[in-house]
Amino acid sequence: MQRRTRFGSVCLILLYSLSVPFQLQAREATISCFVTNDATHVLVYARLTNSFTKDMEAAILAGVPTTFTFLIDLYQERRYWVDKKIAGLTVRRTIKYDIVKKLFSVSSEGEKEAITFSDYESAKRAMAELNGFPVVPVKSLQRNEFYAVQIKAKLEKVRLPLNMEYIFFFVSLWDFETDWYREGFFY
Repeated sequence: MQRRTRFGSVCLILLYSLSVPFQLQAREATISCFVTNDATHVLVYARLTNSFTKDMEAAILAGVPTTFTFLIDLYQERRYWVDKKIAGLTVRRTIKYDIVKKLFSVSSEGEKEAITFSDYESAKRAMAELNGFPVVPVKSLQRNEFYAVQIKAKLEKVRLPLNMEYIFFFVSLWDFETDWYREGFFY
């Protein structure tokens, strides 16, 4: 009976000690945003923090493309009623590293050309920020009303060639999804 108890205790300690590095490494990704407008559009400025882990960075530097998806919803707030959804947008940003040229390229879905960077920090910043992203034209909003932008970010599942994700099971540890961040404004 004592042998089973000791064996069980050793197993629990071993499992705990193996899980500690993952717990220490797991920083929760968060997103924040600011909403404003110019003469023609409602603009969103957003920043994603704690989104790059060391394993993810190592894979990017090895040439594995990585995609972040930003989900943006615009609502008209209505008192005593359900908020009215005005727009829903999806923005995908992909980072790729060209090992031969030693250049990082960040592309957005719908854009013709990718932006290239020679340093990794600038490429990470371009991946994790939306700077003045147009959501809707201001003519689609009513004056003297309350509105809210909800934004969320997630990492697209990484697909390795030839079913290598079965070999590299740790790739699933990259998966993250932020909580919805809501920013209200009056127009």
